[in-house]
Amino acid sequence: MRFTKFLTLLLFALGICQFAYSNNTANPEYTLVIEGFDWGPMVNKVIVGLDAPTKTVEMQDYNVMAERSHKCAEIPAAFAKGNRTVVFAYVSDNKGNRVEEGSFVTLVLYVAPNSPICSAFQYSQKAACRGNQWVDYKVTVTNTKTNQVWNKEKNRMMPLADEFDLTGKYEYEAGKNLTYASYSPKNNSKKLPLIIWLHGGGEGGTDPSIAMLGNKAFNYASPDIQKYFGAAYVLVPQTPGAWMHDKDGKTQSGNGEDVYNVGLMKLIKDYVSKNPMIDTKRIYIGGCSNGGYMSLKLILKEPKYFAAGYISALAYQSQYITDAQINSIKNVPIWFIQAKDDKVTDPLLTAVPVYERLKKAGAKNVYFSFFDHVTDLSGMFGGESYYFNGHWSWIYSHANQVFKDFDGSYVRLNGKPVSLME
Repeated sequence: MRFTKFLTLLLFALGICQFAYSNNTANPEYTLVIEGFDWGPMVNKVIVGLDAPTKTVEMQDYNVMAERSHKCAEIPAAFAKGNRTVVFAYVSDNKGNRVEEGSFVTLVLYVAPNSPICSAFQYSQKAACRGNQWVDYKVTVTNTKTNQVWNKEKNRMMPLADEFDLTGKYEYEAGKNLTYASYSPKNNSKKLPLIIWLHGGGEGGTDPSIAMLGNKAFNYASPDIQKYFGAAYVLVPQTPGAWMHDKDGKTQSGNGEDVYNVGLMKLIKDYVSKNPMIDTKRIYIGGCSNGGYMSLKLILKEPKYFAAGYISALAYQSQYITDAQINSIKNVPIWFIQAKDDKVTDPLLTAVPVYERLKKAGAKNVYFSFFDHVTDLSGMFGGESYYFNGHWSWIYSHANQVFKDFDGSYVRLNGKPVSLME
């Protein structure tokens, strides 16, 4: 009797251990979801697999620890490791799509512009890795009830950005290349416009995903913007350095000659020639800061090639543009965007005088949205009371939240107020 009771207890204990052991050694793989926000790319979801299908999930059962590292860029200790807050959890498929019953759980993580532990990028000032860099982002997910652990990345998803081709590379001179990301509309049977975006000074390199996600440039492929064009191609070129660099690698503001404008124009024309469904009468070019400089530079060089320009935080100083050049582009529709508290590219030296000179020259289709500050468009972090860096006026462009001219009046088309992309 005693032996039978002992055997029963032993088998029960072994069963518990086996259950715990099987849960701890279950498939430890997860999928990271990285989405681009107004302030940059954030790890905002993680998808984990279960041992068996379920219909319910409790977010409080999950703990997520994140670690950020980079072989070159320095990451402050406070932003290198920390807990991530789970704000919601739901049963899903392996792509994060919500289902009534499934074998995966998607954990939605808190993100914010002032929470670096959430960021997939690290900005670096080091010469060997200057600018925005992808970090090695690892998470450890623990189910605190079952002790099951997921700590190995299997897949990575970047919604909308994954629809871009990131393999673009163009050799404009022997041994000299520009990389680019591109988006092609699906099932198009008619000529469509091309939207070009030129990144800022922090997104140079040879990985065009940085140029696309360093700020929210991929959003030009979003349905909300594509609808205005009946679909459009999107091209995001990337320079290995900075668009404003001269032959010695020094930044100039229009007073010298950069080393990329000729090669970039060749890239654009090559891309257009290889995509015959692009409407060559509707090629739009825009950019921010360094990219704003280059956008205006290309318009000045070939004003008849571009249908319009949309330029944020212009870095091209007005003093280096001649009256003859101003006159040559007065018929090109251009919409400038900048904030009054921009401390990086002084609007009183750049966009303000350029705009005023164009208007004085008789430009009929030139606008300038001059914001007091760059604020939180989502309303989640204080709305109009939350101020981003004043240089980040491209946030308004990517979100298509640009409506007013320099005097505060709405820009109108056929009497109707319109947005930038509209």
